[in-house]
Amino acid sequence: MFVLKRSKNNPVLLPIRQHNWESFATFNWSPIQDDDTLHCFYRAMSLPEPKEDGSKVSLSVVGYAKSKDGIEFEDRRPLVEPEEEWEKYGCEDPRVTKLDGKYYIFYTALSQYPFNRDGIKIAVAISDDLSEVNERHLVTPFNSKAMALFPEKINGKFVVVFGLNTDTPPAKLAIAEFDKEEDLWNHEKWDHWYKNMDKHTIDPRRSDSDHVEVGAAPLRTEHGWLLIYSHISNYFTDDKKIFGVEALLLDSNDPRKIIGRTKGPIMVPEQTYEKYGHVPNIVFPSGALIREGNVEIYYGGADTTSCRAKVNLENLLDSMLPEIVSEKIKRFENNPILLPRPEYAWESEHVFNPAAIDINGNVHILYRAMGENDISSIGLAVSKDGIHIDERLSDPIYTPRESFEIKGCEDARLVEIDDKIYMTYTAYDGVNVPRIAITSISREDFIARNWNWSSPALLSSPSLMDKDACILPKKTEDGYMIYHRMGESICCDFVETLDFSKEKINKCIQLLFPRHGMWDSKKVGISAPPFLCEAGWILLYHGVGEDNGYRLGAALFDKDDPTNLVATTSAPILEPEFDYEKVGLIPNVIFPCGSVLRDGMIYIYYGGADHVVAGATIKLKDLIKMFDNLWTYTDEKK
Repeated sequence: MFVLKRSKNNPVLLPIRQHNWESFATFNWSPIQDDDTLHCFYRAMSLPEPKEDGSKVSLSVVGYAKSKDGIEFEDRRPLVEPEEEWEKYGCEDPRVTKLDGKYYIFYTALSQYPFNRDGIKIAVAISDDLSEVNERHLVTPFNSKAMALFPEKINGKFVVVFGLNTDTPPAKLAIAEFDKEEDLWNHEKWDHWYKNMDKHTIDPRRSDSDHVEVGAAPLRTEHGWLLIYSHISNYFTDDKKIFGVEALLLDSNDPRKIIGRTKGPIMVPEQTYEKYGHVPNIVFPSGALIREGNVEIYYGGADTTSCRAKVNLENLLDSMLPEIVSEKIKRFENNPILLPRPEYAWESEHVFNPAAIDINGNVHILYRAMGENDISSIGLAVSKDGIHIDERLSDPIYTPRESFEIKGCEDARLVEIDDKIYMTYTAYDGVNVPRIAITSISREDFIARNWNWSSPALLSSPSLMDKDACILPKKTEDGYMIYHRMGESICCDFVETLDFSKEKINKCIQLLFPRHGMWDSKKVGISAPPFLCEAGWILLYHGVGEDNGYRLGAALFDKDDPTNLVATTSAPILEPEFDYEKVGLIPNVIFPCGSVLRDGMIYIYYGGADHVVAGATIKLKDLIKMFDNLWTYTDEKK
């Protein structure tokens, strides 16, 4: 459970037209922090220059710049330029490590043009003080890219990680270790290593259609080595290719062992500077630092500029270790808490997608129920402790009453405003598109179980499918805010009063979009109504991915302006794992419609596979902590 936040100063390092050597692009940078100075090494490209064959080629060199605040860089100059035959067509994508007082700058060396696999290898430049390069060597005698040196010796040995056979996929990540510094460029040693390379490779690809490359130099953590790397989905299909940033956790003593990993990309191209440039739709991680409890990720945007993002280190590591994840968000031990009851026709087939409200010390769970006639109505179960069911009514408390909902009242959400409980739900007549409906009941009648619901009113347009609605439980300067889902995105609209016989919604103020390539890539919709805390308004929402699975995430909105999205979780909080979430009317679904907050604990109620009702808990402080990584450094000027 974590949030990745891009720097507000992105792109940080831009090309300078007046500097011919970096006039076209400055990207894929790698940092080193020395005391109060940030040293950065980056790939710099000149504007395309004509060649004898009539083609135009941009030459790459390794540039250098330093900064005190991480925003303004000075002393920009080329540090590693082509000099040797094995690098005469470019020096690309540096990774820097400081070890034993020396700076080791590994880079990709290009010896042939047109570029081909035999001319793409790894080289290293070594510097004592960064004023100049003291020596350089061709490292690998075979096709490879993106080498990084571990920042300390492991079992007394120099250890590197790099991309093997990157230009003749399938590429793998490789580990090599050497007794002495000069062994790093000893080709006899490398020839011996290459004959046994399968013993030294790791393959984090999720399918044969994916591609991987080393990103940043590994970072030492209490749990192991953290490796930020590039995971490219659908690599062989240009129109479906997705560049993602992911992370591996490697064993401290044997980095060939993967002990943890992110379940998907933590970052994909979203911003303009990542989607448009020399090569569009690329985020490529090339460096990382741990500062102030956060991992700063240095990456290239669209092969044009240098950018930065960050994620809380503890949150990221916790998400990669299953035993810690299960400690943070805990499913009820007695899940599923509600099953269909064959003896009652109205709920004999499926019970799911529950709303929830805490009144007088009891959690009231209003769940969607379906019988053999496939018509949805709303049932009620009550729990004193929020986990175990103490009472469940034998009759529904809300059934279809109007022609526009004759086929069902679905997926209710509840909020209480001024001693009145408002229930929004999806109304369906079996013919037209589903629409948002609303009804209300006094708190007094609800407690007394006098189901005097007001006449339902339709809120949304008859021409567009609109679902997943609720009211923000606090009036804003613009009126009462109503969340809803139009198409694949979460929208909002405002109404002046709560008189829904007159009020309608006709706008779609976009709040949250699907993120192509992420866990919520196809569709997003609200789950439980948002609640206000010290961090702002937290909205639990469901996201649908390419596998059509429904997962749960969270979004933070500004406390004073709930239309202002602050951050969104980069990974789901909860996803289908158990049979009751994976097998049912619709498989692989976790779909909450309600939550309650008690003594710092959030109780989340959700439908599993559109068949049963289940629950989970998470501490409010753990949820808030996910959003606790906003840019607060002195290097992030307002």
